[in-house]
Amino acid sequence: MASQAAYAAEQAVGHQKEEIKQDVSNYETLGNPNEKMKALVWQGKQKVEVVEVAKPRIIEDGDAIIKVTGTTVCGSDLHLLHGSVIQMKKGDILGHEFCGIVEQVGPGVKNVKVGKRYVAAFQITCGECFYCKQKLSSQCEKTNSNTTAKAMYGSQSAGFFGYSHFTGGFAGGQAEYVRVPIADANLLEIPDGVPDEKALYLSDVLPTAYNAVKDTAVYPNDQVAIFGAGPIGQMAGIFALGEGASKVIYIDTEPRLSAISERWPAEHRDKLEVLDYKKLSFGLINKETVVSRLKDLCDGRGPDVAIECAAGEYAKGWMHWLEMSLGAETDTSEILNEMIESVRNYGRAGVTGVYVGYTNHFNIGSLMQRGIRLIGNGQAPVMKYWEGLLAKIQRGELDPTQMVSHRFRLDDIDKVYYKFDAKEDNIQKVFVETEFSFPRAEGTPELTIL
Repeated sequence: MASQAAYAAEQAVGHQKEEIKQDVSNYETLGNPNEKMKALVWQGKQKVEVVEVAKPRIIEDGDAIIKVTGTTVCGSDLHLLHGSVIQMKKGDILGHEFCGIVEQVGPGVKNVKVGKRYVAAFQITCGECFYCKQKLSSQCEKTNSNTTAKAMYGSQSAGFFGYSHFTGGFAGGQAEYVRVPIADANLLEIPDGVPDEKALYLSDVLPTAYNAVKDTAVYPNDQVAIFGAGPIGQMAGIFALGEGASKVIYIDTEPRLSAISERWPAEHRDKLEVLDYKKLSFGLINKETVVSRLKDLCDGRGPDVAIECAAGEYAKGWMHWLEMSLGAETDTSEILNEMIESVRNYGRAGVTGVYVGYTNHFNIGSLMQRGIRLIGNGQAPVMKYWEGLLAKIQRGELDPTQMVSHRFRLDDIDKVYYKFDAKEDNIQKVFVETEFSFPRAEGTPELTIL
C-alpha cells in the first residue's frame, strides 16, 4: 500500500554510526539502558510475560534495527513455553516471525534502506558459506556457534531469532524493536500493495509449508495425508493442491479439523478428507486405527505421501508419555510410525514438525521392508522460497490471510500463548500488532483485546 510506504518514511529516524563489538549470543547486555521497549520474555517453564527491556542498538557494521509492525505466535513457540527446547534462559526475548520498518542501519549495510518495510527470515544467514550460497539458509555454517547442537546432531544449523541459546541466542521479534544481523542478507523488502498481514508469514509459515511439499515431493494425482491441521499443515495442503494432489487428508482433532474445513477452498471441497484421531483406536484388535482408515481412504494401499506438521513432544499413549516424563526419550515416534505404516509401498514421509532429539519404538522394519522414503525436511530454507512466494502473493495466487483467525496486541501476547496452548477460541494463526502497526488490512480479523 502506498500509504504504508509513506507512513514508514515518516516514522524513520537517521541511523547511528556507533560501532559496538560484543558477543551476539549474549543479548541481555546489548541493549541501550536509556531506551526501553516492550517485549515478550521467557520466565521459566510454562511462564512468559510482557515486560520492559532495553531497546536493541547497532552492534556490528551489518546490523539493522527494525521497528516491528507485525509479529505472530508459532506452534513451535509452544515448545519453548513447555520447556522442551534446551538452553533457554530467564529473560530471553521470544519470537522468530516479524516484519517492520528499518529505523537504523550500521555503516556496512548497503542495500537495506532506512524507512522502508521489510520482513525478516526466522533464520539468520551469513550469505557466504557453502550452504548459504545454495540458498539453503537454515543450514548456515557461521551464524550459530553452539557446540551442543553440533555434538547432538553431528553438525549445527543456522542461528534463529528468539529460539533459545541452542540456536544462537538471538533476541526475537515478539517485541517493539529487533536487531537484525547481516541485514542485507536477512531482510526482504515488502513492496507497496502487499500489507503486513500477508508479508509477515514469509518469515516462516509459508516457506516451511512450501518446503514440506516440495522437499517430500508431491506429484500430480498424489493422495496426501497431513498429520497436524495447524497453520503449517493448512498451507501445506494448499500447496499440495497446487502441485496437483488429488486428495488431501488431515489427521488431527477438534476444533482444528472444523477450522480447516471452514477455510478450505470451495472449488476443492471434493478433495478434502478429515480424520479425528481421538475417535480411532490405538491398534486394539478389530478396531479401526489411523493407519487402517488411511488405507481405506486411499484405494486400500494408503496415501502416496504423508507429511508431519505436528511435532514430537505430544505423546498419545501412556508408554511414550512415561518414557518422555522419565527422560528416556525426547520425542514420541507414534506419528512417525503411523506415517510409515500408512503410506503405500515406496511411499514418502516428510517430517516438518519439530523433533529435538531421540525416540524409542521406531518401526524401522516397515521403513526398510516396504521401501519407505523417510525425509527430514529440516528447518525450511526461507531464502530459497520467499521471493517466489512473494510473487505469488502479488499476483493474487496465494492468500496467507486464509489461515489468520485473530488479531491481538503485543501487550496481550503472553495471554495469547496460554490460549493457543489450551486450544481456546479456535485460534489458528494470529497477527500481533504493536503501537507502530499500520491500520488493519481490509478482510483481515478485527482486533481482539484480552
